[in-house]
Amino acid sequence: MSTKSLLIKVCGMCDTQNIQALAELNPDYMGFIFYEKSPRYAASVDKSVLASLPSSIKKVGVFVSESVEVMRATAQTYGLDSLQLHGGETPLQCLQLREEDYILFKAFSIAEAADFEILEEYEGCCDYFLFDTKTSGHGGSGEKFDWSLLDHYKGETPFFLSGGIDLDDVEAIKNITHPQLVGVDVNSRFELEPGLKDIDKLKTFMEKIRS
Repeated sequence: MSTKSLLIKVCGMCDTQNIQALAELNPDYMGFIFYEKSPRYAASVDKSVLASLPSSIKKVGVFVSESVEVMRATAQTYGLDSLQLHGGETPLQCLQLREEDYILFKAFSIAEAADFEILEEYEGCCDYFLFDTKTSGHGGSGEKFDWSLLDHYKGETPFFLSGGIDLDDVEAIKNITHPQLVGVDVNSRFELEPGLKDIDKLKTFMEKIRS
């Protein structure tokens, strides 16, 4: 796979000016977390700012074990294009939302090869899987994911790589040859504080990934 085609998702956005500054870098996906316990909870984000984003940037709502009804209502309120499910959502819930034309991400916390086994029942229900570090929380830990485990993933659903990705990981990411790797998801390692991204650092990262 050509590394030039790697998609870039920046997650955990909250601040209006920060969102607008990031939009100028044209990431493929911009993530907003609708999980009350997250320090990056985005319920107060300005809906008009999201509405003004170019269509080239897909808006992703991140949810943790939420009902389909709430996710659907939130997506309509904020004009979301995509949903990322980070909890105990079932394959049926994923399929239901995907059939409503949302781009569907399902996140999985991976600590060992056996953690990939559950993915089999989600094949065909999601557009993308997202692999993150297994922690007590639901992502955004900044802890590095053990990328050597990717060799154990034999599924057909393309995936985004997450889990403590930083600026100095670019070359290592470019050296990953897994055929289903299609994108990277960055968050806490590019923050000045929770929910506020370092735009200059992101600009450097995105230029290197896309070069």
